[in-house]
Amino acid sequence: MSTTVQAQGAEGRKAQPDHLGHVIFITAAAAMGGFLFGYDSSVINGAVEAIRGKYDIGSAALAQVVAIALIGSAIGAATAGRIADRIGRIRVMQIAAALFTISAVGSALPFSLWDLAFWRVLGGVGIGMASVIGPAYIAEVAPPVYRGRLASFQQAAIVVGIAISQLVNWGILNLADGDQRGRIAGLEAWQWMLGVMIIPAVLYGLLSFAIPESPRFLISVGRTAQAKEVLEEVEGKTVDLDVRVAEIDQAMRSEEKSTFKDLLGGRFGLLPIVWIGIGLSVFQQLVGINVAFYYSSTLWQSVGVDPSSSFFYSFTTSIINILGTVIAMIFVDRIGRRPLALIGSVGMAISLGLVAWAFSADLVDGKLPHTEGVLALIAAHAFVLFFALSWGVVVWVLLGEMFPNKIRAAALGVAASAQWIANWAITASFPSLSDWNLSGTYIMYTAFALLSIPFILKWVPETKGKALEEMG
Repeated sequence: MSTTVQAQGAEGRKAQPDHLGHVIFITAAAAMGGFLFGYDSSVINGAVEAIRGKYDIGSAALAQVVAIALIGSAIGAATAGRIADRIGRIRVMQIAAALFTISAVGSALPFSLWDLAFWRVLGGVGIGMASVIGPAYIAEVAPPVYRGRLASFQQAAIVVGIAISQLVNWGILNLADGDQRGRIAGLEAWQWMLGVMIIPAVLYGLLSFAIPESPRFLISVGRTAQAKEVLEEVEGKTVDLDVRVAEIDQAMRSEEKSTFKDLLGGRFGLLPIVWIGIGLSVFQQLVGINVAFYYSSTLWQSVGVDPSSSFFYSFTTSIINILGTVIAMIFVDRIGRRPLALIGSVGMAISLGLVAWAFSADLVDGKLPHTEGVLALIAAHAFVLFFALSWGVVVWVLLGEMFPNKIRAAALGVAASAQWIANWAITASFPSLSDWNLSGTYIMYTAFALLSIPFILKWVPETKGKALEEMG
């Protein structure tokens, strides 16, 4: 890239968009996939015990029904990048919305356990696609000066989706008089919980028609005039559009379409930066965060909390999740990605350690002793807070930013797939592990939180303030 283009491009990257509100709308619409991701991931929390009772299954089979959607998610994440490079980011969003909608209808009206599992896999593919295309699209359309905060919309949408799903579950449970299998208008309560997702799924599909295609994709297929229109729309009229297009075009011409082959190299098969992305994804899941969203109502009931209160605590946990995400959105561009991740790792390790200690107490009349019970609730909420203000946001921001242009799509797909596989491992193993030793399970999550600290210090790069074309 020429020095002139670099210098003018650097000036352009400091420019302010003329209509920030419109840029925020575009970002929020794209992040609606994150809302569905959060909603679908967490809504099953309210149906777990009802599914166990309806189909008369044990912990191992139940775990597979809960976790099987994550297999679909890994498939969706692995394929979304390549599909997006062929047909565009917006089309992938529309495919994901269609899969979400079909899955919502099928999950609400299953004929059998295996039928339910199939619809959850199908929805999982949609989740996986949205998990990749959301941060990638936002990173490509966001003005660099706001990119960290706008990239945080993905995680914000996820946590709002989690919160809304828990609120809806709690409301439906109350309509069913506290019975997850109580009937409402001919269907059991848990069926309504899974079926309500059709509303945000359709909204996501409609919003995808109201936002522009990524300028990088438009340039890649020769639609330069449209790319300029989008760049002017999101970066402002003061930007030299010819320079910005030349900058992006030169960066793209110097690279080939990314494939898995491009990720190979280095001492352990893959390029070091790809291993770092995989490490971020895996650590994000191995601390056990999704146990809080898939199984929290079951978890609290197992230590003596009544069903209605357990659903309420699931909702308060999701509110804490939103609060932590807002904190992260405020600070991710101010203090950087690495410091936030370190703060979160330390806070999570302490919180998880306290939860492990509380759950080590012997139950009295089927309940935790008062002191341990209160401590478990406080520490569990603190864990979610520290996760949300750090790893919840930082990982998605880093995965959208850290890879060189040449390998971004393929590397992001691999990292996101690793995240779903780790998520599946934790989700599928929790019921059996908790039956074995609940405290020991949380000690394991604590160990992963501690291990994430040296991982950040030694390997994770800081991407704050850098343009995508500078990553290398």
